[in-house]
Amino acid sequence: MSLTYAEVGATRKEPLPPGYGHVVRDELIGHGRAAFDRAVDSLLDWRMHRAAGFRIVRGGERAAEGVDIVLRFYGLTVPCRVVYVVDEPSRRGFGYGTLPGHPERGEEALVVVLTADDEVRFRIRAFSRPATLLTRLGGPLARLGQHYATNRYIKALRSLAQPD
Repeated sequence: MSLTYAEVGATRKEPLPPGYGHVVRDELIGHGRAAFDRAVDSLLDWRMHRAAGFRIVRGGERAAEGVDIVLRFYGLTVPCRVVYVVDEPSRRGFGYGTLPGHPERGEEALVVVLTADDEVRFRIRAFSRPATLLTRLGGPLARLGQHYATNRYIKALRSLAQPD
């Protein structure tokens, strides 16, 4: 099964590709190495997605390049493939792209960063456009749905980064 867009890996670059809607968020979610480690583990093992209300239908135990994941969110099937992984001492996460059956076409990067000031930041970069008649007809409502999911990701990871 092939990805449904041509600009694979484009969430790593500036600017995001034209012809798509863009989401760029940079949110403080905690402080210190322990919070960074908790956030990274929660992101890579899909706990953040579950805490945000997604159900894992099929996929690997952890995000890794080439892993396909199928999520369900409010009745929508959301198939994606991890297209790259970020694995640096102070930056960890991944980018995943849409597969056939996803209501959108595009890519999203989810990266946790530990800054020199010891802030733990969650950076989201995405580009997408409708892939189905329903999402095309949904127009602004489809965009609102994406922003709703993004806000849920941030809230979930902020909570998961805190000590138990």
